[in-house]
Amino acid sequence: MLTREYRGIEYHVTVTQDGKYEYQGRSYPSLSMIAREITGTRWSGPLFFGLRGPAKPKEKKARGGRP
Repeated sequence: MLTREYRGIEYHVTVTQDGKYEYQGRSYPSLSMIAREITGTRWSGPLFFGLRGPAKPKEKKARGGRP
């Protein structure tokens, strides 16, 4: 069971044995679809439910001449 509070409401998602997710009596193939259903915007499902942290910013390579 995954739980997330969003805008003062607690949401629960059940992970099924076949690798799908159940939310409000419906089956979903991905957490991202559920996160979008909850927020109305595109989200990474694992990020929304706290299974993965935000991506680290990429380091910028130095531009310019040769060393």
